[in-house]
Amino acid sequence: MGKMIKLKAKDGHELDAYLAEPKGKAKGGIVVVQEIFGVTNHIKRVADQFAAKGYKVVAPAMFDRVERNVTLAYSEIEKGRGYMQRLQWPNTLADVDAALSEARSAGNVALVGYCWGGTVAHVAASALDLDAAVSYYGGGVAKMLDKKPQCPIMYHYGDQDASIPLPDIEKIKKANPKSPLHVYPGAGHGFNCDERGSYSAKDAKVAFERSVDFLSAQLA
Repeated sequence: MGKMIKLKAKDGHELDAYLAEPKGKAKGGIVVVQEIFGVTNHIKRVADQFAAKGYKVVAPAMFDRVERNVTLAYSEIEKGRGYMQRLQWPNTLADVDAALSEARSAGNVALVGYCWGGTVAHVAASALDLDAAVSYYGGGVAKMLDKKPQCPIMYHYGDQDASIPLPDIEKIKKANPKSPLHVYPGAGHGFNCDERGSYSAKDAKVAFERSVDFLSAQLA
């Protein structure tokens, strides 16, 4: 189990974050960026998962810019979108950077994002000092292909994701031909989240193993 800590962005904004640390010396740092539902128990479990693999993990509360202590039920999609739409990219990247600074005490750093966080991973990889990134079903990536990742990045998508059509996935693949992009047959949006109806234990396991192998190589 991890704990909540405080981070400070370069503009002075203070935000909460969940910190999960490994047993023994860390192999590197990972920032986990939330979905549109806040730092949920699922996001905390994801952080714990990566910490169990030897990483120092920081999961910043990205909605603190709008309202503090936001944790939504997975049925509150419209409410989550409302919070997301009130954020501005410069502030979002500043908060991610604050989390990266905390994680960097463990060595090389990566960002792993889910849903909206998957889009943040793509944009952050183009704008911030990262050693690697992993994007899970980032719905906005196809609209932001002008943002070119400057570090190795891996993408995960389900081919039954109603919010991310296959032509969009093809566009992402074409725009980033050197980046590993995995498509999971039969998987929907949020297939990694064990609190959603779309959860696929099999695909979540494979995606996690692929992500860990990728990050292990990039953060070494």
